[in-house]
Amino acid sequence: MTTSPTMQAAVLESHGAPFRLASIARPVPQAGQVLVRIMASGINPLDLKIRAGAAEHARHPLPAILGIDLAGIVAATGPGVTGFRVGDEVYGMTGGVGGVQGSLAEYAAVDADLLALKPAHFSMREAASLPLVFITAWEGLVDRARVRAGQTVLVQGGAGGVGSMAVQIARAFDAQVFATEGPAHADIVRQLGATPIDYTQMQVEDYVAAHTAGRGFDVVFDTAGGASLDASFKAVARFGHVVSSLGWGTHALAPLSFRAATYSGVFTLLPLLTGEGRAHHGDILREATCLAEAGRVRPRLDARTFDLATLDDAYALIEQRQALGKVVVDIDG
Repeated sequence: MTTSPTMQAAVLESHGAPFRLASIARPVPQAGQVLVRIMASGINPLDLKIRAGAAEHARHPLPAILGIDLAGIVAATGPGVTGFRVGDEVYGMTGGVGGVQGSLAEYAAVDADLLALKPAHFSMREAASLPLVFITAWEGLVDRARVRAGQTVLVQGGAGGVGSMAVQIARAFDAQVFATEGPAHADIVRQLGATPIDYTQMQVEDYVAAHTAGRGFDVVFDTAGGASLDASFKAVARFGHVVSSLGWGTHALAPLSFRAATYSGVFTLLPLLTGEGRAHHGDILREATCLAEAGRVRPRLDARTFDLATLDDAYALIEQRQALGKVVVDIDG
């Protein structure tokens, strides 16, 4: 009698509870899927909301294995997969929502369309930190706003995960980039190649006057929502474009309309939840690989290391706002 292979996984049994390390059956890749031996899993603020049961737009039935981002090695391929081979080093935004197994486990069977070859010189940890934040920034700046050379781009929250990717993507398109941040993060913004704007000291009218002679910014990428999105509607130039990854709440659209500007929202989870547009996520990550290998994109990681056994400590670090960059969990190796 043969037994099915097993794997270690961190299982969430109730919202807000500690993770439980368990031995469960290893998945088998189905048609169009790749079995990935997971080496690293990036933790996003969204993962914390899912764990707490506070993400209505990203429900994950319990018990569940969380973890949206991964980097790892192809262990097997299912029928119909031609783009990857056993041994390939890959990364992607592949699960952890909508009932799809996440990356806090030793293996995952994932849709091959969601994967790309990781940047050759990136560690697994670096690669695992990129997918959600890079895809969100790319969809906003490139797919929605059509950023191009010579434009002025304002990123609201330029030192954060999505914001730092947005700054680097806009720079890669040869735009002139500005980013709002508090004074403690001004140096990070400068290191990314953008001009920092201290939103705690300057009103939107003041920094529009100081940096665009009152004209406004061609593209404004809001990563914070709320008052930041309201400020974005006032900061955009005539015929410009505002894009937000956190368009919650009620907002007055008059400042946007008076400028004949346009607005787009980004919902990065849509392909995972609906199945539509998954191949485009793989395409975006191939762009990320090209930019990373050209030295145009680099992640900022917290140096502390965690594994499945210390996962609760990793989540606590983010909850307490003590993380100095992206927190990544080492799964294997």
